[in-house]
Amino acid sequence: MSEAVVKGVAPERGAAALIFVVDDEAMLLELATVILQPLQVAIRTFRDPAAALAAFKTAHPRPALLITDYAMRTMDGMELISACRQIEPEQKVLLISGTVSEDIYHHSPVRPDAFLGKPYRPRQLVEMVESMLSC
Repeated sequence: MSEAVVKGVAPERGAAALIFVVDDEAMLLELATVILQPLQVAIRTFRDPAAALAAFKTAHPRPALLITDYAMRTMDGMELISACRQIEPEQKVLLISGTVSEDIYHHSPVRPDAFLGKPYRPRQLVEMVESMLSC
């Protein structure tokens, strides 16, 4: 199964923000969901970045935040960010990685809004997401 069900509060008009979380490791998707659920956000998780991109193309409204891992089997996080930003240039993105540092995008034409290295503490993820959603 490449996409998990939406968890949290349904994104209705004036309701919770929708967050897409993309990582090819199911356990890390579940961990992110558990960490973020107290924020009362709607969360859609994807193990396949291509499925996330397909859902992004048809999402109305677009997610308030895209959280993506860098190292995935079929498409890396920077490629996903680039494809999403071609559709929605102002899309907010958090790149997470345990294999690369922020240096990976310093010379790239496409940059995430923020970077979080793995392993991270749950509070670090919560604070970063809260900060990004309040902007």
